[in-house]
Amino acid sequence: MSETEEDRLRLIELLREYSLVLGEVTLASGATASYYIDCRRTVMRPEGLSTCGRLIADRASGLGADSVGGPVTAAIALACAAISVPEGEGLRGFFVRQSRKEHGLQKWIEGAAEPGDRVLVVEDTVTTGGSTVEAIGRVREEGFEIVGVVALVDRLAGGGEAIAQAADAPFEALTTVDEIYPDRPDA
Repeated sequence: MSETEEDRLRLIELLREYSLVLGEVTLASGATASYYIDCRRTVMRPEGLSTCGRLIADRASGLGADSVGGPVTAAIALACAAISVPEGEGLRGFFVRQSRKEHGLQKWIEGAAEPGDRVLVVEDTVTTGGSTVEAIGRVREEGFEIVGVVALVDRLAGGGEAIAQAADAPFEALTTVDEIYPDRPDA
């Protein structure tokens, strides 16, 4: 088994242990679910951060990305993870604001990425893909080339397809809800 596959399997274990929350929640799409996968509870731990960082940096390298980033809430920790591991040497990070600041440089895209960069868009959990699709539009408008999109978890609700279409680039989920919560009621 490759180191990358070992990291992916460990990520699944960490997500099960720390991120799977049982109970009714409202998702970003407005839909309700009987469980939630809060990836930040995994990513914001040392082992989760380094594991995600290696996996994302590996994907960025394979796609020839200069920078990694995406929607503000999800992407900050993931971009920091990718640029902080040895495998991410040379990568830069960014995030896409939900609204433009009224002061300072009034930018949509913040961080070290520069227009013209080949970027890997990252997201923590994908359901319908709405927030990622919106961020992809901003990234493209600001002059970046999207080479791929990586999500930690795909809830398998059609969001991956919507994201790939919007990005006009490959979408990959490092894991799916089927791997994290195979016995869920809606399986």
